[in-house]
Amino acid sequence: MNLPNLLTFARIILVPIFAILYLIPGESTYLIAALLFGLAAFTDWLDGYLARRLSQTTPFGTFLDPVADKLIVVTALVLLIGAHHNIWLTLPGIIIVSREIFISALREWMAEMNRRGLVAVSMLGKVKTTLQMVALAVLLANPPDPERYLVIAGYVLLYAAALMTLWSMVVYLHAAWPTLKDGFDPQQ
Repeated sequence: MNLPNLLTFARIILVPIFAILYLIPGESTYLIAALLFGLAAFTDWLDGYLARRLSQTTPFGTFLDPVADKLIVVTALVLLIGAHHNIWLTLPGIIIVSREIFISALREWMAEMNRRGLVAVSMLGKVKTTLQMVALAVLLANPPDPERYLVIAGYVLLYAAALMTLWSMVVYLHAAWPTLKDGFDPQQ
């Protein structure tokens, strides 16, 4: 157990806390939930930075970090879709969650084939994650009123994140395609 892994655990612990706060009605609780979500998102960057900087990358941290990322993103999306209950939030939410599940399965497949490095996190994935986190923080910080300027801005950012999500999925699929194609061959 090292500092980067402890930060990842802290991110996981923040998930139910920001979720419970978001479910308590009131503008101040929305803001506090968004701040906790933002803190969790910041630890995503910080634990990776510290793991590389301090040479403390571990197989456990490599496994746990993406799990923690998906937990905070999916939890935020579920909360927001439930609160906003409209197609404008549901559609990008479905795209983002579907892509996360698909890419997780692809990474697992590639690891089984000893080719995990082909679908390693890229700069495109980091930009996608940043857009997602900012969009979700903006949406969590505001009551679910589609007439509010900041909610509209959050929707726009979430659509940009969904487009980046699809783009990064295509890039990962392109990189993995030769290995996937070999997996379809019954002669192998």
